[in-house]
Amino acid sequence: MWKILNKKKKYDDVSYLEGFPIYFILGLWAFICLFPIYWVFITSFKEAYVVNDGPFYIPFVDFQPSLHAWEFVLMQESVNTLRPFYNTIIISIISALITVFIGSMAGYALVRISYRPKIASIFFFLLLLALSVYLVAKLKLDWRIVVVSSLSVFILFILTLSRKFKSSLGNNDIGFWMISQRILPPVVVVIPIYIFFQQLGMLDTYPAMIITYVAINIPIVVWLMRDFFYNIPIDLEENAALDGASRFRIFTTIVLPLSKPGLSATFMLVLILCWNEYLLSLFISLTDTQTLPLMIASMNTTRGPQWWYMSVIIIIMIIPVIMVALFLYRFIIKGLLVGAIKG
Repeated sequence: MWKILNKKKKYDDVSYLEGFPIYFILGLWAFICLFPIYWVFITSFKEAYVVNDGPFYIPFVDFQPSLHAWEFVLMQESVNTLRPFYNTIIISIISALITVFIGSMAGYALVRISYRPKIASIFFFLLLLALSVYLVAKLKLDWRIVVVSSLSVFILFILTLSRKFKSSLGNNDIGFWMISQRILPPVVVVIPIYIFFQQLGMLDTYPAMIITYVAINIPIVVWLMRDFFYNIPIDLEENAALDGASRFRIFTTIVLPLSKPGLSATFMLVLILCWNEYLLSLFISLTDTQTLPLMIASMNTTRGPQWWYMSVIIIIMIIPVIMVALFLYRFIIKGLLVGAIKG
């Protein structure tokens, strides 16, 4: 028996005895990850009194399943689940696509183009920005005149006085500054964002939600895609440039196809961040653009959390994300295999 447990089919394989601790840890971790989903799933088939009586985990054994919660969420006219569901899909997917495309271009630019912005120019731009806000908000000047005048002064400064200053930043400094925007708590900027869209009359609209989601997620896309672009041989781009291809064509026809695993993984991450966004959606959306996270939170009534209804909405909410993850998983694995063969 001992020999059978230690027997290996190949030299680099592990025996049954060696693999037991590994598979035990993996199985334990899989149970920890999957049990909350199982708990939510079975809770969606429980009556309210069953949930309040205590924990029951085996349908048809320790409790009788019921479709009461599903009928209430999907069939009840007072609970409009489809609208938040469609809002979440439209806003999240469009935001993720725009974010990945713009962020990928910015990340590629930071890898292939050397930037040396002057520190003095940055401070002067911030000074003009603060002055413009003061002139428009306090003195009630026409914002178009203020913007044109500020841009003219800034361009004049760049072409003349900025050349006397030597201190400048590099690409790594720009990349770190962009990812540092994710360190900033969203609650700090949510009130200014709300006032901004309120003044523009864009509250509770798709453009406001999409613009906000794109703005907060671009830094993480830039940071992640830079690492993927670093691994692409620059010789391919140089050969295409010698054939007359523009930088944008090189980016779209060479760089992006070779970065398919990174694009898929980054898109999946951004989609999840947009899909689960709660705080910004709470302030910007009202009724027309309400998303599923807000609907789940609304199930916490004065009588307490209605877990049976919340479980149904959570199941509905995670199914599209799982489907997208399974679809993109093929491209991630395929891209990794192609990269391994080329290597």
